[in-house]
Amino acid sequence: MNISIIGTGYVGLVSGVCLAEKGHHVTCVDIDKDKVDKINKAESPIHEKGLNELLNRNIHKKFSASTDLQKAVDESDLSIIAVGTPFDGDLIDLAYIRQVSKDLGRALKSKDGYHVVVVKSTVVPGTTDEVVRPLLEKESGKKAGKHFGVGMNPEFLREGEAVSDFMAPDRIVIGGIDDRTRDVMNRVYSVFDGVDIVKTNNKTAEMIKYTANSLLATLISFSNEIGNLCAAIGDVDVVEVMQGVHKDKRFSPIQPDGERIAPGFLSYLAAGCGFGGSCFPKDVKALIAHGKSTGNAMNLLDAVIQTNEKQPERVLSILEKHFEVLEGVRVAVLGLAFKPGTDDMRESPAIPVVNHLMDSGAEVKAYDPVAQKEAEKLFGNERITYFGNLAETIKDTDVIILLTSWQEFDALPAMINGREPAPLFLDGRRMLAKEQFQRYEGIGLS
Repeated sequence: MNISIIGTGYVGLVSGVCLAEKGHHVTCVDIDKDKVDKINKAESPIHEKGLNELLNRNIHKKFSASTDLQKAVDESDLSIIAVGTPFDGDLIDLAYIRQVSKDLGRALKSKDGYHVVVVKSTVVPGTTDEVVRPLLEKESGKKAGKHFGVGMNPEFLREGEAVSDFMAPDRIVIGGIDDRTRDVMNRVYSVFDGVDIVKTNNKTAEMIKYTANSLLATLISFSNEIGNLCAAIGDVDVVEVMQGVHKDKRFSPIQPDGERIAPGFLSYLAAGCGFGGSCFPKDVKALIAHGKSTGNAMNLLDAVIQTNEKQPERVLSILEKHFEVLEGVRVAVLGLAFKPGTDDMRESPAIPVVNHLMDSGAEVKAYDPVAQKEAEKLFGNERITYFGNLAETIKDTDVIILLTSWQEFDALPAMINGREPAPLFLDGRRMLAKEQFQRYEGIGLS
């Protein structure tokens, strides 16, 4: 199929390149000419594992970027909206969605034949039918269901694993105003063999996305609340507690041959310094606000956010057990991105931790394999020193704080042990075994 995607951000670019890799002809549209030019030179504007390889393989063959929306729509069967929906604290901002809907409507006005418009951006239930569809009809002068279709196709992409998640999905959700719309959308995904496809209406598709993210965020905050209690009780380690919980066969089923399956979702049932990123905080808060607008208080999800926002403070309270005054204390912060595999620092737990350290006069050193440029935008260069490798970062330090679970940090025990005096190692992710260190502190451990 010929597909146009409006938006070259994280979702739009990954979706476009992956659909091209699956055999479709894709044009990604953006108003930022510099960004478009960069993509057409096979230079990805975002850090995502495997994306550069697919971009290089498909550019100017089955994939390209453009600023010409009308041409992209004229030459495609289906258009996907993949623009940002930031949250302002009360509501998600639909400014980009509205503008793109108007632009697409005007493009459809002069287009012959049936065309399907699909929302892939994360939007609260009702947005596709009550905001996007009316704008498309108004600007095009045409009727949805007769001249064009309107659908909703949420993404389930984990940053750092987005390419693999798109290429090998665990499910595909197709929402649409009618069967004709869903049938066209189904053709897009017919190249994905053996994948469960959920076909439904647009509101339900929108709700599936929010429910999925809110559930995972709830698991994390639940684990952190249990971890905080373990630390308060004393002589209880949340890592061991969760290991015992994970052995429940409803969480990790035992096959007939006796082998135990450990599902990936168990990683969300682990205590740490909190979740961040562009999805979980925004989506949970948006669902809370949407619930309140319908007269339904979302008390559980309110608690999820409150627990998460306080979690970085746990790292600082552990640190202050050892140092009453942080001024002059030499601190190495390992990991700045909200999770490994990405340079995204949005809502990262590292932000409040680093800000507190700098404000307290600590000598802050920091290392992240890919997020330094983003960190410089947030923290500047005056009160923090960045290093390009792990060894230099941890040299001559009093404290080492791990905030992102990058795999290369597995080497830390061998790099630290034997140093005199031994630095305090504070594991904000409970990534490494406490037995490997001379001086160890961690979330969920007294």
